[in-house]
Amino acid sequence: MKHRYKIIGMTCVGCKTNVEKALGNLKGIIDVAVHLKTGEVILEMEAHISIVKLQETLLKAGLHYTIEIAKAENHEEKPSCCSSKETEKKSACCGSVAKENRTHVRDKEPLKEGNGVFYCPMHCEGEKTYDAQVGCPVCGMDLVEELSLVVKDTQYTCPMHSEVIKDEMGSCPICGMDLVPLEADDSAEEKTYKKLLKKFWIAVGFTVPIFLLAMSEMLENNPLYTVLEQQHWNWIQFVLSMPVVFYATWMFFERAWKSIITMNLNMFTLIGIGAGIAWLFSVFAMLFPEVFPQDFKTHEGNVFVYFEATTVILTLVLLGQLLEAKAHSQTSGAIKELLKLVPSVATLVVEGNDKVIAIDKIQRGNLLRVKPGEKIPVDGIIVEGQSSIDESMITGEPIPVDKNIDDAVSSGTINGTKSFVMRAEKVGAETLLSQIIHMVNNASRSKAPIQKLADRISKYFVPIVFLVSVLTFIVWVVFGPEPAYVFAFVNAIAVLIIACPCALGLATPMSVMVGVGRGAQSGVLIKNAEALEKMNKVDTLIVDKTGTITEGKPSVEKIVSVSTINEDELLASISSLNHYSEHPLAEAIVQYGKSKKSLFSKVEDFEAIAGKGVIGTVNNLNVALGNEKLLEQFSVEISQVLKAKVVREQEQGKTVSYIAIDQKAVGYVIIFDAIKTTSEKAIKELQEIGIEVIMLTGDNRNTARSVADKLNLKQFKAECLPEDKLNEIKALQQQGKVVAMAGDGINDAPALAQSDVGIAMGTGTDVAIESASITLVKGDLQGIVKAKNLSHKVVGNIQQNLFFAFIYNVLGVPIAAGVLYPIFGLLLSPMIAALAMSFSSVSVIVNALRLRNIKI
Repeated sequence: MKHRYKIIGMTCVGCKTNVEKALGNLKGIIDVAVHLKTGEVILEMEAHISIVKLQETLLKAGLHYTIEIAKAENHEEKPSCCSSKETEKKSACCGSVAKENRTHVRDKEPLKEGNGVFYCPMHCEGEKTYDAQVGCPVCGMDLVEELSLVVKDTQYTCPMHSEVIKDEMGSCPICGMDLVPLEADDSAEEKTYKKLLKKFWIAVGFTVPIFLLAMSEMLENNPLYTVLEQQHWNWIQFVLSMPVVFYATWMFFERAWKSIITMNLNMFTLIGIGAGIAWLFSVFAMLFPEVFPQDFKTHEGNVFVYFEATTVILTLVLLGQLLEAKAHSQTSGAIKELLKLVPSVATLVVEGNDKVIAIDKIQRGNLLRVKPGEKIPVDGIIVEGQSSIDESMITGEPIPVDKNIDDAVSSGTINGTKSFVMRAEKVGAETLLSQIIHMVNNASRSKAPIQKLADRISKYFVPIVFLVSVLTFIVWVVFGPEPAYVFAFVNAIAVLIIACPCALGLATPMSVMVGVGRGAQSGVLIKNAEALEKMNKVDTLIVDKTGTITEGKPSVEKIVSVSTINEDELLASISSLNHYSEHPLAEAIVQYGKSKKSLFSKVEDFEAIAGKGVIGTVNNLNVALGNEKLLEQFSVEISQVLKAKVVREQEQGKTVSYIAIDQKAVGYVIIFDAIKTTSEKAIKELQEIGIEVIMLTGDNRNTARSVADKLNLKQFKAECLPEDKLNEIKALQQQGKVVAMAGDGINDAPALAQSDVGIAMGTGTDVAIESASITLVKGDLQGIVKAKNLSHKVVGNIQQNLFFAFIYNVLGVPIAAGVLYPIFGLLLSPMIAALAMSFSSVSVIVNALRLRNIKI
């Protein structure tokens, strides 16, 4: 049998390959066919496999996609039971599919919380994600939950009677009030913060009295000693420390133990061993004081205990974790702001009547009414009315955009002062907003090349710190003043506590996460951290003309005939021919033909010749439409008179395509594509910051020169085929140039892939966007200026973080070891070391958060 399924979350060819491999290895699967563009997969199987099993297979392969049975699923090859006359026995096969459809296939709703996918904030295992919120197996840090638009059923409750919970909107059966959407549970991120906050206050509650008891020992004629002797107060400190060690901060010791047995030594290894040794030393000192030398004892004969140091250290580390958890929630602030854009309900138009429905009930093809000031619920096309739309949250541009019938609108954007009816085209995870969030999540988890240095250092960091700690102990025992062992012990622990590999590990990911989110708010979508870093080094920009420099909305100015065939007949022939082409110029001709009510005919032997034009047979006539190279290829002569007329039009910046019928040049079509109003300003700004801008176009030299002159472009190349653009980029790279390429068409895909940074116009084709590293939602060159400024700011922020992390550890470890003591008589208490260590990571995150407010 063959079943068709929908897979939500695939974005590239790599995703497609991974899905094919994962499902293909499942027992009982004969063939897997994945269609990336539609997001569908057709599975041929020996016997029915439940959708639950398919979902488990994807998750076990580390693929966090959602698989659903396609809405209009028809078995292409029905199982034998379906043809049986005993219809009541069908439930064993087909009924199971229907049951799964009811149970597992759920309508899509934007859920403003986590999606159950977790990642390490330091990306220790690259882009790997985890199914449960446990500590990272490498660094031990709390995993962070990814925010996205996920699938979840909407439930409704009564504001006055919380016990009333229904699956659909309606009224309360008790009081009659309208039901409201049930509030979502706290995200895993918020749950972690609340859990840490609870433990922190418990730790503080027990640590403060321990600290006060320890500090009272410094008082002369300590009044506490009139109540109990010091050794009894030590036992009270021991009892008070147990909730701190074995409940509030026990997770630190669990992570330390896990890091040791897996040999992934990290910050918690240092904390666990440092604080653990101090606590065990204190317990041992109370139980067996006679085994310790006099150096470790007070003048009264009691051994020094370090319960206050242990609990203060652990509480301060817990404070650091608490602040990090709070800061982490702010690093994903951009995604949270995007999630807030999606409304919870929409107005469905059914046979002229309006009905309010939950957004998860919207299906493709539904007609939706959007009223003034409302948020647009899904992606779609306006079919009735007009309005101006605030798209600033998607494109970063504050000026509302006028929208008319047949114009596209995007989920999350805000309607102006008029009402309109739209047809839903993309829902759930298919919407532009969902794709933006998905891209931001992926980019946030990627590693920048600049992080490699920090990764190499982190690999050896903990063993080196252990070595320094041991050497510190030995040096103080041999050369230190009395009590030498006490000094040695305290300073060795201070070395373990102050060292912070997390500050190094967080330096890059935090900046990337915040920077990528800031870019998304301005309409600049970054595919990965490497693109962000490379964009900062770009010194040469290659731009296509049509759709990149120009509006990409060409229109036919006129058709000129130089033969006995009139213009209307020529229009009918080339309109029919271009009906089979995806090129923007072809679309312009088709639309012009429709406006003139041309008769479209069947085309045979259609062929699109890259960089030249199209050919085909229309009404038994061999029709060719394209540039001069196309006519040369088919040996069509162009008269000097015809060529002179064409050149005159081209010199005005217009695109002209020759028309040939049966090997004779019979006319030409003039197409005009206006230069975007932002192109000149953007190119000027890029040139001012030292970027060389070169235009490569498939258009003729005269048109290209006219456009280049208007934009003050010193370099351009015309009549470029896709391979010419590719070779030009290779040549520039061989000269040591760092090249970015901006394009929007299928013919730009090879050049986009070859460039150091491929930049796709969001208004372009899916192929171009998939080949690019950066996508500009609005699709103009001003977005490249934003991307360049963003990359500069982010890389600068990363460098600041790395510098701070390096300097902190380079200075902190020696100071903790006691290098200042011989000169200044200063020593660093392990408690102060713990405070410094906790705030080192927090300071890196806080510095990264500054990127939220940068101007790009």
